Amino acid sequence: MTPEWIFGLAGVLVAAAPLVIAVVGETLSERAGVVNLSLNGAMLLAAMVGFAAAVQTGSLELGFLAATMIGALMALVVAFASLTLRQSQVAVGLVLALLGRDLAYFLGSPFMNIPGPRVGPLPIPVLKDLPILGPLLFQQTPTVYISVLVVVAAWIWMFRTRPGLVLRCVGERPSAAFGRGVPVTRVRYGYAVLGGALVGFAGAAYILDFKGGWQGPISGMDGIGWIVLAITIFGGWHPVRGAFGVLLFALLQWLSLVVQPSLPGIPPQVFYVVPFPLMIFALLLTNLGNAEWVQMALSRLPESRRRLAFRILHSLRVSPPAGLGMAFKEE
Repeated sequence: MTPEWIFGLAGVLVAAAPLVIAVVGETLSERAGVVNLSLNGAMLLAAMVGFAAAVQTGSLELGFLAATMIGALMALVVAFASLTLRQSQVAVGLVLALLGRDLAYFLGSPFMNIPGPRVGPLPIPVLKDLPILGPLLFQQTPTVYISVLVVVAAWIWMFRTRPGLVLRCVGERPSAAFGRGVPVTRVRYGYAVLGGALVGFAGAAYILDFKGGWQGPISGMDGIGWIVLAITIFGGWHPVRGAFGVLLFALLQWLSLVVQPSLPGIPPQVFYVVPFPLMIFALLLTNLGNAEWVQMALSRLPESRRRLAFRILHSLRVSPPAGLGMAFKEE
């Protein structure tokens, strides 16, 4: 008999999978220098459209395809407004985030609380029978497997291929990349749209796999896009570290539910929101070591403890791509 904690951790992986895919998508976009702040609205609208398409056609594949196209289209608007029209990426992204959310709730009203297709588990033969690892990793839904493949593929592409080197160069030093013949604007367009497509796919995965239906404002998705943006920063614009941040967030949510029954005097809403300030605290730690007052406080510690503290803070430190959000004109 499989222990309950294994089922709980397996559920953590299911909850984390859509966010992992979205974080990788935003990581690719920001590595190229394009900040897509429309994520929250894009994920909501993609989720609604994906669910509506799946209900109308009876096809999960078409639902995911429709959601992916919505995410890519919204990212294309951000890219066009910022790269071609030279408008603020932040302003355009924020407007689209609000527009996407309101459109999702308005257009999705007819599809609220109705049954629809849902992604089912896809056990892997032989591996599914392994003790502990079988039910934890190899009896999952396709979305979980896809999230792992996306992280591995993104890491290999970014750090083990020449196009990945071009991607990082475009995000760090676009002028140098352009001087070597790289079409900077075209590359940024490509990665912005690719990242948006992954975000749209993640929105559909959240509804068609994790949630299992569209419930409008009570779907629990509003705010997820902002969490994706925060985890992208926490992950240092690295797909593997970003995936770890998502797992940490999902694990905190699960632990809050586990602890809740043992503390009946505390309102359940407290346990629901606890992971969010903890993630904010973790985000603050990424650059806390740069603060002058932290340096002064650490200087008073004994040598061994000071070195340990510096190593921990250094491992958490992240720096954004130097060209992130910066306009670049090819001439």
